[in-house]
Amino acid sequence: MKAFAELILSLENTNKTSSKIKYLESFFRDASEEDSIWTIALFTHRRPKRQVNTRLLAEWAMSYAQLDAWLFEESYHVVGDLAETISLILPSSVTSSDRTLSGWMDYLRDLTDKSEWEKEVAIKEAWSTLSHEERFVFNKLITGGFRVGVSHNTIFKALGKVLDIDQSEVAHRLSGDWDPYHTSFHTLLDDQPGASDSKPYPFYLAYPLEDEPERLGELRDWDIEWKWDGIRSQLIKRGGELFLWSRGEELITDKFPELHDLIELLPNGVVLDGELLAFSDGRPLPFSILQTRIGRKNVSKKHLREAPASIICYDLLEYEGVDIRDRPLSERRTLLEKLIGEGLFSPRLMVSEQVQCDNWQEVAELRKHSREHDAEGFMIKRWSSPYKSGRKRGDWWKWKVDPYTVDAVMIYAQKGHGRRADIYSDYTFAVWDGDRLVPFAKAYSGLTDKEMTEVTAFVQKNTLERFGPVRTVTPDLVFEIHFEAINESSRHKSGIAVRFPRIHRWRRDKPPEEANTLEDLKRLLLPTKG
Repeated sequence: MKAFAELILSLENTNKTSSKIKYLESFFRDASEEDSIWTIALFTHRRPKRQVNTRLLAEWAMSYAQLDAWLFEESYHVVGDLAETISLILPSSVTSSDRTLSGWMDYLRDLTDKSEWEKEVAIKEAWSTLSHEERFVFNKLITGGFRVGVSHNTIFKALGKVLDIDQSEVAHRLSGDWDPYHTSFHTLLDDQPGASDSKPYPFYLAYPLEDEPERLGELRDWDIEWKWDGIRSQLIKRGGELFLWSRGEELITDKFPELHDLIELLPNGVVLDGELLAFSDGRPLPFSILQTRIGRKNVSKKHLREAPASIICYDLLEYEGVDIRDRPLSERRTLLEKLIGEGLFSPRLMVSEQVQCDNWQEVAELRKHSREHDAEGFMIKRWSSPYKSGRKRGDWWKWKVDPYTVDAVMIYAQKGHGRRADIYSDYTFAVWDGDRLVPFAKAYSGLTDKEMTEVTAFVQKNTLERFGPVRTVTPDLVFEIHFEAINESSRHKSGIAVRFPRIHRWRRDKPPEEANTLEDLKRLLLPTKG
């Protein structure tokens, strides 16, 4: 545990990817297999189920530290992170422990069937043996809020150096449905072809296109397809079984039973890459409708009726049991059309439509009308490109339509977490409905550190009400808000839900009276309706 806590501290104190790789490589070379597999799991978001809720954890910490609730709350609001707050208020440990990371994970798992009192005793006993740094990590493990500024690619590169294999191969071996309680480091990372029929390939991700498309060269060298707003997925048929994976490496086969009939249509040894969408009358529905299917344990007939799912396929990664990712896109596309075009007719499975234009100017003009085609813009892929792993620049680009934009008034503010724990960085924005402001979006990205410091000073001087960590402020500041999609929503006070809202700029030139209205937002709905 000491070595793991030191690793976390080292990773948090550098922004250099090369340094992070060096720290990780050193850790993996020295750590046991048990600690290594848990480190991989935690860094790739395979966290175990939380055994203690945060309310109880806070109560036990106050009891252990003999701290009044009001003082704990004030400390929490200043620090902005529960695990760190607890680690700071607890008295120094009276003993030490040589328990390993994997040992502490077993310790937490053993709390599953314990009573509340037994859990309290166990947690306090653990606190009494851990250093400040170890307590912070331990608390993070309990709360499930374990986040470190390390990308998956950084993990893959470090492990690739340790194992002397390419990082793309590491990514493939770490994909799929596994957990550190039942998987060993050796089993997971050794080359064992066919070890799991369900295992997906690492997804290839596109870069945003920011230059003019003419810079890409001849149009004939590129495949242009519509970019859909759904769930990026891989559909796998191996060993007579069907598996559906999301880009987040979640196995979602059971959540979409309407796709199960494809098991009879697809041959074995096939992996399809595509976009999972809700469809009605041959047209894709807004993502908000598909979202009603996400996270549900049981899918009702109502969901199947109102949000029936289909997959638009745009790539073929495995064919007749052979990995064909290294073949050019042009060849993979030909095989894809052959596979789905030869007797495989299903409304649940279709090939993505290719856009036919004579020049880049025509492509640019058509892009302006993307929303009329229920799309977000274009995917632009080099015909000669192999299917790579992760986000790689050069061969795959996404050219999204310009975002929606409105000017809105900030009405609520809340402090952030981590390095933003001392500044107000999370904001709620509103538009005018008559003479009142109605909230419609929350955003926490888009401002510079200097601007957030200015906003924090404004909040401190202009707070009207306090609701825990949230501050109601004088509605004086106007910001230009960008977002990708807009839909009606009965769950929101405004009746509107927007997708991916972010701050584009601070409108210092605009008084709050000139911000947009709810009617302005509703007018944006019209082009999205079929």
